[in-house]
Amino acid sequence: MNRPLPDPAVNPQKARKGLERVFHATLISLQGLRAGWGEPAFRQEAILALVLIPAAFWVGRNWVEVALLAATVVLVLIVELLNTAVEAAIDRIGPEWHDLSKRAKDMGSAAVLLSLLLCSATWAAAIWQRLTT
Repeated sequence: MNRPLPDPAVNPQKARKGLERVFHATLISLQGLRAGWGEPAFRQEAILALVLIPAAFWVGRNWVEVALLAATVVLVLIVELLNTAVEAAIDRIGPEWHDLSKRAKDMGSAAVLLSLLLCSATWAAAIWQRLTT
């Protein structure tokens, strides 16, 4: 099956190949992180990550525990960025109230809450184990 070539005027990234595509995708991802930094919740979580990720090397007793502790922190950042993306997409559609828009935003917020609870519980258990054994 032959697919038509993508229109470069619509999205020039689709026409890039190899390392050029990887390079430009990296730049786009960095722009996304910069945009995320503009969100207060992401900024707070990122600053906390700067403390928690190095602390994972002290709390964790082996590489698996360190990786798990760091991964739960990074997961919070990932979910926060996705939630912000959902909110931005919904806001682009229109500012008027709609039940589906509210549901999408509420579910994104719930995903952030669950990731924060997972991170907190994992860290609490690891710190408890570290301090009591």
